[in-house]
Amino acid sequence: FSGHWKIIVWDEECFQGRRHEFTAECCNIMEFGFETVRSFRIESGAWVGYEHAAYMGQQFVLERGEYPRWDAWSGSNAYHVERMTSFRPIACANHRDCRMSIYEQENFLGRKGEVSDDYPSLQAMGWCNNEVGSFRIHSGAWVCYQYPGYRGYQYIMECDRHSGEYKHWREWGSHAQTFQIQSIRRIQQFHHHEQGMYCRKQSQQ
Repeated sequence: FSGHWKIIVWDEECFQGRRHEFTAECCNIMEFGFETVRSFRIESGAWVGYEHAAYMGQQFVLERGEYPRWDAWSGSNAYHVERMTSFRPIACANHRDCRMSIYEQENFLGRKGEVSDDYPSLQAMGWCNNEVGSFRIHSGAWVCYQYPGYRGYQYIMECDRHSGEYKHWREWGSHAQTFQIQSIRRIQQFHHHEQGMYCRKQSQQ
């Protein structure tokens, strides 16, 4: 797998300070002499970064491109989180055919919706409720956002984790606190993130 994923990290903003290169997951950046990661460049593959060690805390989807400071990867004007302490590749991101089912209630109950594309607003696609109770990932990898326009908390959903089934919001991540999901997009290796591409989209809202 080492040829599929590569990330270069720095312990200071704007690609300054201590530098290290990874081609596999990192459970705790402190084991490499870093206090945290403050800038990085994704050379290949798609990754997910975490606020804390051992893949805990807020999640951030990381696609190919440069991230000179925290606001380029946090993807939200609402949450000021500068730390990234662990990260791992997203294996399912190489699927070009992405498909998932969303359910109104937990345990795959209630109204059901089928998703196979990016949706900056679930309400615009006809999903009237601001909440999603559970997910079933059939193929690919996805990032779900708390608010429309790819804003707010991020939750990475993958076909090869939890057997692709997320029965309850507590399974979305250690920082999950709500059923609220209002935008969804696919994670694919050929997407290119240009210094906070999704951040700039949000500022136009």
